[in-house]
Amino acid sequence: MLKMFTTQLMGIFKKIAEKEEFSFEDGARLLTQAPAGDGSIYIWGAQEMKAVEYEALEGAETLRSAKVLQLDADLNSLTDADRVLLFSRFSNDRAALELAHMLREKMIPFVAVSTVTEPSDEDVSQFADVHIDLRLTKGLLPDEVGTRYGYPAGMAALFVYHGLKFTIDEILAEYEE
Repeated sequence: MLKMFTTQLMGIFKKIAEKEEFSFEDGARLLTQAPAGDGSIYIWGAQEMKAVEYEALEGAETLRSAKVLQLDADLNSLTDADRVLLFSRFSNDRAALELAHMLREKMIPFVAVSTVTEPSDEDVSQFADVHIDLRLTKGLLPDEVGTRYGYPAGMAALFVYHGLKFTIDEILAEYEE
């Protein structure tokens, strides 16, 4: 099972890298505006996506100017110099949608990362300045009765986070030269 899971996971990573290549670049450019100016990159993750918050602030290679977005405390103090990086399992996640509406209302640019469900008007991908699709529509492994399990949303989110971080670091290095 581990070999099959590894193969499927590598396929997901490859699909994200190939299909979302331009979104990675656009998202990183948008987020880089914060540390290049007077702002911060606020990160918010729903459920298991909180792993990205921890990686950005506590990981071996932290993201410059990153802060965890505390909805109660930080939302009202965001300025147009700040940027938000929002992670949710699915694009129709209720909490992510509420945050997306608030960010749009305050005119705070943000990048959203989630798996697009059935496209609709109530979809984070419709509100985000840049959206990166995780493309995880089902579990990666089949069981004996035909259902699927092994849904690595957190791993895919961390893959996207690192892709964005590497690009942000490259852009900032060029900017500082």
